[in-house]
Amino acid sequence: MENALDLEFVDLLRRHARPDLSTPLDGVRICSLDDTAAPTASMSGTVLALIAQGGKRLAVADRVYEYRSGQYLVAPVDLPVTGHVIDSTREKPTLGFGLTLEPAAIAELLLTAGPGTLPRTNGPVHRGMIVANTSHDLLDAVVRLLRLLDRPQDRRALAPLYKREILWRLMTSEHGEVVRQLGLADSSVNNVAHAAQWIRANYQRTFRVEDLAQMARMSVSAFHRNFQAVTSMSPIQFQKHVRLQAARLMLLNESHDVTGVAHRVGYGSASQFSREYRRQFGSPPSQDAARFQQAGPQPLQAALP
Repeated sequence: MENALDLEFVDLLRRHARPDLSTPLDGVRICSLDDTAAPTASMSGTVLALIAQGGKRLAVADRVYEYRSGQYLVAPVDLPVTGHVIDSTREKPTLGFGLTLEPAAIAELLLTAGPGTLPRTNGPVHRGMIVANTSHDLLDAVVRLLRLLDRPQDRRALAPLYKREILWRLMTSEHGEVVRQLGLADSSVNNVAHAAQWIRANYQRTFRVEDLAQMARMSVSAFHRNFQAVTSMSPIQFQKHVRLQAARLMLLNESHDVTGVAHRVGYGSASQFSREYRRQFGSPPSQDAARFQQAGPQPLQAALP
């Protein structure tokens, strides 16, 4: 049975949802999507996502994650994902809250935590996304943060405190080690995140896996193993996903020159680009762009929260 806190969470998200997901609170996003929303391919961001109503299904390479009302998802690395809503209708859309996870804020909390405060780590942590049930304490902190949307005079003083509490609730939870690793400079998750960030920033360029492994301060075999464990794909597959998403944005927003776009994102062959684009998005590049053009200007939704 829904309690008062759950109902308030739904009400706050419903009233403050915008088409572009933005809010006046830095790093906070809200989504409201019904069953007419098409599957969305985008980067996940490094984010905490809570569902208040409905649900979402995310595909990351060959892994599928589902989270529904009463659950949250943590993405500790910015990953190419495809997401769509589940358990949603026009009358009762999926409502979600997203908070960007900042490694510096996590590192600060790690430094201030007293000895023995944080749970012990049982072996190495290599996982990418996690899904878990939302605790009362975590939801309570999230709702207090969202109440500031109705109280602008309190935002500057209280928003940092509530965000800090949200991070603490995550870091001390059952799966908190995945979040804590974001604040550790030499953790496997953080090293993979740095390599993934380099690929995103230089997706047009070819690279040697040996150079990425050196950047991540790992052997080549350890880098392959950790990158696959965290992202569910190889570095080359990760680059392909990033290239295709960048190409889609170019085609929808700038140009209908498929060959030119293919070269701009790093493909030497326009035919190979078209094949992989269709496999990723379900339509050839020109048809995909024409479909969006006919639908008129629309903000491109993110897959998260």
